[in-house]
Amino acid sequence: MLKYIEEARKYVEITGFRNLSIENAEEFVKAARKGTPQNVWVQFFDAELVATWQHLYFAVLNALLAFKNERNISKSAAMEAMLYASAQRQIRKAIDLIGVKCDSVNVATVIIGKSAESVEKVLSAVSKRFGTEPDDGALEISNEKAQRIRGVFGITDSELEAVFEKDNGKNALVDLVIERVALLSTQL
Repeated sequence: MLKYIEEARKYVEITGFRNLSIENAEEFVKAARKGTPQNVWVQFFDAELVATWQHLYFAVLNALLAFKNERNISKSAAMEAMLYASAQRQIRKAIDLIGVKCDSVNVATVIIGKSAESVEKVLSAVSKRFGTEPDDGALEISNEKAQRIRGVFGITDSELEAVFEKDNGKNALVDLVIERVALLSTQL
Protein backbone atom coordinates (compact mmCIF):
# COMPACT_ATOMS: atom_id res chain seq x y z
CA MET A 1 0.00 0.00 0.00
CA LEU A 2 1.59 3.20 -1.22
CA LYS A 3 1.00 6.36 0.82
CA TYR A 4 2.25 9.92 0.47
CA ILE A 5 3.40 11.65 3.65
CA GLU A 6 2.97 15.31 2.79
CA GLU A 7 4.83 16.75 5.80
CA ALA A 8 7.99 14.88 4.81
CA ARG A 9 7.40 14.93 1.06
CA LYS A 10 8.03 11.19 0.94
CA TYR A 11 6.23 8.17 -0.39
CA VAL A 12 6.06 5.03 1.70
CA GLU A 13 5.17 1.51 0.63
CA ILE A 14 4.21 -0.92 3.37
CA THR A 15 3.64 -4.51 2.40
CA GLY A 16 4.48 -8.07 3.31
CA PHE A 17 5.81 -11.24 1.76
CA ARG A 18 4.83 -14.76 2.80
CA ASN A 19 6.57 -18.11 2.90
CA LEU A 20 10.13 -16.92 2.43
CA SER A 21 13.13 -19.08 3.22
CA ILE A 22 15.84 -17.16 5.08
CA GLU A 23 19.10 -18.96 5.80
CA ASN A 24 21.18 -15.94 6.82
CA ALA A 25 19.24 -12.84 7.89
CA GLU A 26 22.10 -10.39 7.32
CA GLU A 27 22.80 -11.72 3.81
CA PHE A 28 19.07 -11.75 3.08
CA VAL A 29 18.76 -8.04 3.91
CA LYS A 30 21.93 -7.11 1.98
CA ALA A 31 20.80 -9.02 -1.10
CA ALA A 32 17.31 -7.52 -0.98
CA ARG A 33 18.74 -3.98 -0.73
CA LYS A 34 21.25 -4.52 -3.52
CA GLY A 35 20.97 -1.87 -6.21
CA THR A 36 18.63 0.37 -4.20
CA PRO A 37 19.00 4.04 -5.24
CA GLN A 38 20.46 6.42 -2.66
CA ASN A 39 17.23 8.38 -2.31
CA VAL A 40 15.22 5.26 -1.38
CA TRP A 41 15.36 3.46 1.97
CA VAL A 42 14.25 -0.13 2.52
CA GLN A 43 13.67 -1.87 5.83
CA PHE A 44 12.57 -5.43 6.62
CA PHE A 45 10.76 -6.68 9.71
CA ASP A 46 9.65 -10.05 11.01
CA ALA A 47 5.99 -9.77 9.97
CA GLU A 48 4.96 -12.00 12.87
CA LEU A 49 5.72 -9.06 15.19
CA VAL A 50 4.05 -6.34 13.13
CA ALA A 51 0.61 -5.21 14.25
CA THR A 52 -0.82 -4.40 10.80
CA TRP A 53 0.36 -1.81 8.28
CA GLN A 54 -0.68 0.91 10.75
CA HIS A 55 2.09 -0.12 13.15
CA LEU A 56 4.73 0.44 10.47
CA TYR A 57 3.06 3.56 9.08
CA PHE A 58 3.19 5.29 12.46
CA ALA A 59 6.79 4.12 12.94
CA VAL A 60 7.70 5.73 9.59
CA LEU A 61 5.83 8.94 10.48
CA ASN A 62 7.75 9.20 13.74
CA ALA A 63 11.05 8.37 12.04
CA LEU A 64 10.58 11.06 9.38
CA LEU A 65 9.53 13.55 12.05
CA ALA A 66 12.67 12.72 14.04
CA PHE A 67 14.81 13.52 10.99
CA LYS A 68 12.89 16.73 10.30
CA ASN A 69 13.43 17.87 13.90
CA GLU A 70 17.03 16.60 13.95
CA ARG A 71 16.25 14.22 16.83
CA ASN A 72 17.06 11.05 14.93
CA ILE A 73 19.17 8.34 16.54
CA SER A 74 20.30 6.60 13.36
CA LYS A 75 21.67 7.83 10.04
CA SER A 76 18.90 6.46 7.81
CA ALA A 77 15.14 6.73 7.71
CA ALA A 78 14.94 2.95 7.34
CA MET A 79 16.83 2.26 10.57
CA GLU A 80 14.94 5.03 12.37
CA ALA A 81 11.70 3.30 11.33
CA MET A 82 13.10 0.05 12.80
CA LEU A 83 13.77 1.83 16.10
CA TYR A 84 10.27 3.25 16.27
CA ALA A 85 8.56 0.04 15.14
CA SER A 86 10.36 -1.85 17.92
CA ALA A 87 9.93 0.96 20.48
CA GLN A 88 13.66 0.64 21.24
CA ARG A 89 16.38 3.30 21.43
CA GLN A 90 19.25 0.95 20.59
CA ILE A 91 19.72 -0.33 17.06
CA ARG A 92 20.95 -3.81 18.05
CA LYS A 93 17.99 -4.32 20.41
CA ALA A 94 15.58 -3.14 17.72
CA ILE A 95 16.98 -5.54 15.13
CA ASP A 96 17.05 -8.42 17.61
CA LEU A 97 13.47 -7.72 18.64
CA ILE A 98 11.60 -7.08 15.39
CA GLY A 99 14.13 -7.50 12.58
CA VAL A 100 14.25 -10.36 10.10
CA LYS A 101 15.73 -13.56 11.54
CA CYS A 102 16.74 -16.92 10.08
CA ASP A 103 13.41 -18.40 11.19
CA SER A 104 11.33 -15.53 9.76
CA VAL A 105 8.94 -16.88 7.15
CA ASN A 106 6.76 -13.81 6.67
CA VAL A 107 8.50 -10.49 6.14
CA ALA A 108 7.09 -6.97 6.37
CA THR A 109 8.73 -4.43 4.09
CA VAL A 110 8.85 -0.64 4.26
CA ILE A 111 10.17 1.37 1.32
CA ILE A 112 10.57 5.14 1.68
CA GLY A 113 11.40 7.40 -1.25
CA LYS A 114 11.00 10.83 -2.81
CA SER A 115 8.86 9.65 -5.71
CA ALA A 116 6.16 7.04 -6.20
CA GLU A 117 8.04 5.72 -9.23
CA SER A 118 11.28 5.12 -7.31
CA VAL A 119 9.41 3.34 -4.50
CA GLU A 120 7.48 1.15 -6.95
CA LYS A 121 10.68 0.32 -8.83
CA VAL A 122 12.38 -0.84 -5.61
CA LEU A 123 9.28 -2.85 -4.62
CA SER A 124 9.41 -4.59 -7.99
CA ALA A 125 13.12 -5.37 -7.53
CA VAL A 126 12.52 -6.72 -4.00
CA SER A 127 9.66 -8.89 -5.30
CA LYS A 128 11.90 -10.31 -8.01
CA ARG A 129 14.66 -11.00 -5.51
CA PHE A 130 12.22 -12.81 -3.20
CA GLY A 131 10.67 -14.65 -6.14
CA THR A 132 7.14 -13.81 -5.00
CA GLU A 133 4.56 -11.06 -5.15
CA PRO A 134 3.76 -8.83 -2.17
CA ASP A 135 1.01 -10.09 0.11
CA ASP A 136 -0.49 -7.59 2.55
CA GLY A 137 -2.10 -10.51 4.37
CA ALA A 138 1.28 -11.10 6.01
CA LEU A 139 0.61 -7.95 8.05
CA GLU A 140 -2.77 -9.04 9.43
CA ILE A 141 -3.11 -10.27 13.00
CA SER A 142 -4.04 -13.84 13.89
CA ASN A 143 -4.66 -14.99 17.46
CA GLU A 144 -1.20 -16.61 17.61
CA LYS A 145 0.45 -13.51 16.20
CA ALA A 146 -1.42 -11.34 18.72
CA GLN A 147 0.07 -13.37 21.58
CA ARG A 148 3.60 -12.97 20.19
CA ILE A 149 3.10 -9.22 19.75
CA ARG A 150 1.75 -8.87 23.28
CA GLY A 151 4.78 -10.69 24.64
CA VAL A 152 7.33 -8.64 22.70
CA PHE A 153 5.73 -5.29 23.55
CA GLY A 154 4.80 -6.25 27.13
CA ILE A 155 1.09 -5.61 26.69
CA THR A 156 -0.90 -6.81 29.69
CA ASP A 157 -4.47 -8.07 29.92
CA SER A 158 -5.48 -4.99 31.91
CA GLU A 159 -4.08 -2.65 29.24
CA LEU A 160 -5.89 -4.55 26.53
CA GLU A 161 -9.16 -4.45 28.45
CA ALA A 162 -8.79 -0.70 29.01
CA VAL A 163 -8.72 0.04 25.27
CA PHE A 164 -10.88 -2.83 24.10
CA GLU A 165 -13.15 -1.43 21.39
CA LYS A 166 -16.50 -2.96 20.45
CA ASP A 167 -15.35 -6.53 21.09
CA ASN A 168 -12.44 -6.09 18.68
CA GLY A 169 -9.28 -6.98 20.57
CA LYS A 170 -7.13 -6.72 17.43
CA ASN A 171 -7.82 -2.98 17.08
CA ALA A 172 -7.06 -2.49 20.75
CA LEU A 173 -3.77 -4.35 20.31
CA VAL A 174 -2.83 -2.21 17.30
CA ASP A 175 -3.63 0.94 19.30
CA LEU A 176 -1.42 -0.19 22.18
CA VAL A 177 1.50 -1.03 19.89
CA ILE A 178 1.17 2.37 18.17
CA GLU A 179 1.13 3.98 21.61
CA ARG A 180 4.47 2.29 22.37
CA VAL A 181 5.85 3.50 19.03
CA ALA A 182 4.80 7.08 19.88
CA LEU A 183 6.22 6.89 23.39
CA LEU A 184 9.73 6.36 22.01
CA SER A 185 9.83 9.99 20.82
CA THR A 186 9.25 11.19 24.38
CA GLN A 187 12.29 9.22 25.55
CA LEU A 188 14.73 10.84 23.12
